[in-house]
Amino acid sequence: MPFVSFVDFDFCSAMENWGIVGHEWAVHLLRQALEEGELSHAYLFTGPPGVGKGTLAKALASALLCQGDPRPCGKCRSCHLVASGNHPDLFWVQPESEAGRLKVEQVRELQRHLSLTPNMAHHRVAVLDRFDQATPSAANALLKTLEEPPDFVVLILLAPDTDSLLPTIVSRCQVVPLRPLPLPQIAAALQTRWGVEAETARLLAHLSGGRLGWAVRAATEPDLLRRRQQRIDEMVALLRAPLTDRFRYAAELARDPAATQEALDIWTGWWRDILLLTGGVEEDQTGESRLTHLDQQARLEQMAAQFTPAQAVARIQAIRLAMDRLRRNANPQLTLEVLLGFDL
Repeated sequence: MPFVSFVDFDFCSAMENWGIVGHEWAVHLLRQALEEGELSHAYLFTGPPGVGKGTLAKALASALLCQGDPRPCGKCRSCHLVASGNHPDLFWVQPESEAGRLKVEQVRELQRHLSLTPNMAHHRVAVLDRFDQATPSAANALLKTLEEPPDFVVLILLAPDTDSLLPTIVSRCQVVPLRPLPLPQIAAALQTRWGVEAETARLLAHLSGGRLGWAVRAATEPDLLRRRQQRIDEMVALLRAPLTDRFRYAAELARDPAATQEALDIWTGWWRDILLLTGGVEEDQTGESRLTHLDQQARLEQMAAQFTPAQAVARIQAIRLAMDRLRRNANPQLTLEVLLGFDL
């Protein structure tokens, strides 16, 4: 089963928060349950992609499987095996591709592993990543394990929200909702942990929307910012393009679900910035900019002069409606044609 490594789970930093940036309340909750022997058999970590669900899941798995003290110690053999993705009692299950579904065969294979006693530790831990992308048969198959798990098994499900899962799944898990982090905290972490220059760290923090994982990816993968600029340029050009060009673009974008999601996220942030500028509320009480695309302010101001707040709101709502339809498995090309051909 594939194991995914997440952004620098730092065992060498402040272990009172398991080396995690932010989410202190969640770490305290899990640490207390671990110390008092009151762990739930199943957890559901929710939050937007890149907010830290996987990092927290990996930290909890390390704490459960650790052979040292305090847990996780970051030094024992188990901690090193978890960090490398090779611990025999940790199973990380996810869709086989970015646009794929988590299949019932994967769940059944996991159940076979979980029926066996642990190899090294007192627990077997299973993380089901992007469980909102599980097929109905896969979700139903997992219900049996959630209802009658072996005493030594801890399940950790990751999903953007509870609404994307079956109520029967959610009701059998302890939900831990992770919120976006304060932007100054992200900027500071980028500088201290990843050596990002201050101005770049500030920009990435704003672009991340409070998602540290996304910010670190952007700092280490220059192509992410290049694609963001490309999507902005394309959207602005489409506003003046004939209907045939917009439909052609919709057809091309619809072929790549990951690119579609990325584009819609970027466009939502762009129109939110225009809304802030048209409403004259682009700064918070401390004088810090509320804008997402800090480096595009001049261009944003030019566009904001052409729209009213109501028009900006209408475009944000149209993009969010398209995103919701896609989450509900609507036809991607038709959804994008409606959005680009008429709503924008």
